[in-house]
Amino acid sequence: MAARVHKVLTSGLHILDGATTAVDNNVWLVGDDREVIVVDAAHDHELVMDAIGDRRVTAIACTHGHNDHINASVPLADEVGAPVLIHAEDRALWDQVNPDRAPDWTLSDGEVLTVAGIDLEILHTPGHTWGSVCLHAVEQGWLFSGDTLGADDPGATGSRCSDFPAITRSISTRLLGLDPDTTVYPGHGPATTIGAESPRLEELLVRSA
Repeated sequence: MAARVHKVLTSGLHILDGATTAVDNNVWLVGDDREVIVVDAAHDHELVMDAIGDRRVTAIACTHGHNDHINASVPLADEVGAPVLIHAEDRALWDQVNPDRAPDWTLSDGEVLTVAGIDLEILHTPGHTWGSVCLHAVEQGWLFSGDTLGADDPGATGSRCSDFPAITRSISTRLLGLDPDTTVYPGHGPATTIGAESPRLEELLVRSA
């Protein structure tokens, strides 16, 4: 029952600041044959449930509060009986999507979620949103980055709930120092590594200085 990561690709709409865009989202299942944590339940809870199968869901963790990362959280939680977790600074974004359902608890920097023997440390990485977090499995060399970091794509900061200087600080102080072999599992697009992204990120930081 080796620990592993499984991607479920879902499609739907990203709605922010009056604009609507069609998007594909990565939903990550982290665990083994018995139990999983779901990272960013997006768009289609039934598709995610099919991938979960008969495994126990210990938590549904949201890397941030944009609708395309949380809009399947409540129906999934209702089906599998798992708590939904999000950082407190993204509660307002959560409430826009789920006004009648509060998250079950809030994620804090340094908190550790454990599933199937995997310890996932919460790294608060504000910038894409004020409550953005990454989940870092140090021993396995995995980083679930949401929209803070993707392949050749640091998170967008063009919305009113984002901040470019903040995301550059988050990347420089929380992510660039990780092991270069760390696999980055983002909210959109293909996986990458810290080592592959570091030259591009360092160039971004120089431009923003």
